[in-house]
Amino acid sequence: MAFKKYSIAAGILSASLLLGACGNSDSASGTKKDSGSKDGKVVVDIFNGKVEIADQLKALTDKYTKEHPNVTFNIESVGGGADGAAALKAKFASNKAPDIFGNGGYQEAITWKDKLEDLSDQPWVKDAYEDALKPMTMDGKIYGQPVNMEGYGFAYNKKLFIKAGITELPKTYSELESAAKKLKAAGITPFSVGYAEWWVLANHGLNVPFAYQQADDENFIPGLNEGKSKIEGNKYFEDYFKLVDLTVKYGNKNPLTTDYNTEVTQFANGETAMIQQGNWIQPMLDKLNPGMEVGFVPLALTDDAAQADKLMVDVPTNWVVYNKAPNADKKAAKDFLNWMVSSEEGKTALVKDFKYVPAFKTIEAKAEDIGPLGADLQKYSKDGKTYSWQFMKYPDGAGQEFGATLQAYVGGQKSKAEAMKALDATWAKLKK
Repeated sequence: MAFKKYSIAAGILSASLLLGACGNSDSASGTKKDSGSKDGKVVVDIFNGKVEIADQLKALTDKYTKEHPNVTFNIESVGGGADGAAALKAKFASNKAPDIFGNGGYQEAITWKDKLEDLSDQPWVKDAYEDALKPMTMDGKIYGQPVNMEGYGFAYNKKLFIKAGITELPKTYSELESAAKKLKAAGITPFSVGYAEWWVLANHGLNVPFAYQQADDENFIPGLNEGKSKIEGNKYFEDYFKLVDLTVKYGNKNPLTTDYNTEVTQFANGETAMIQQGNWIQPMLDKLNPGMEVGFVPLALTDDAAQADKLMVDVPTNWVVYNKAPNADKKAAKDFLNWMVSSEEGKTALVKDFKYVPAFKTIEAKAEDIGPLGADLQKYSKDGKTYSWQFMKYPDGAGQEFGATLQAYVGGQKSKAEAMKALDATWAKLKK
């Protein structure tokens, strides 16, 4: 699968890959006419917002069609990302309701709930990782099938760690700091830092203290919405600023002007030993430095290994079924989604062709299929050593403002106290 920045944009910017469809409709509600099913033939429309898998998706539906000749697929693949939700709304507004589309879960699931089919009774539910079902679980019901898992931490260069004499992987903040000092002493730049990208700081980075805090108190984010919680003065957010300071102190020059492509290229070329990114950089590493030996260490905030030794893992998007689609379309759509994750053809395609880290216990993925970063991610997931993506719960537009605030902190325009006050102010302003 060719690497494109959009392949992470959905998870980073909006956590939503729109997978909807154009179909015949008869009202402003987007309800499709049943005339689409004639002589036992059913057409399932798929609007694919992840353009990188357009060919793979077409090939997979062709395999399904061979087994189910009464079903055909109409696939439209377009770009998506931050504007994906608006594009999906436009489909419904123009009476072109999808049979299958995508949803990022959490707040987005709540927004679209009245259009989502309840999938709780589907066979694949029992096979999914429990955490992978959380983004689309509402009122005890499951409304979406997790597409895959993505995760991040500090990807590290194994050869450079060995060169610096690091024999034990860092699992806590103090161990991470010690590793950075050893790398610097060996003449190696410890961190590749791309803080020109707001989402590196605001979504992925700031997610860590949110995840720690939510694990301690699941009412923290609801409390922010109710004005009962505060970021200012919170220990885990204080610890996050300390981690940012560590990466800047032991990172490349000019972090605020280093963009995503540059930081990944530095890491791939062996110029730096660690980078705060996820398994989505694997295709780029494979292209720039084939066979590069890499793995993950956590974005540790504290010295409690049980708390700190975890990766940030979640589902970037979920397949959902439109609940007002014709019954024949809904039945075929559900059957296809189940076939995709239960048949040998589907499971093999997801791993080998799509290069996905599976969201299902019943789908095995080898390192040679998904790469060493994906393999590490899968191991952490199976060991239950993960935190979920809390940035999906930010108020709309908060991520960009958080990013600007944190960039101002890195650049010295704001103190830590001023930055924390600004984060609270942004949440209070944008919350619904």
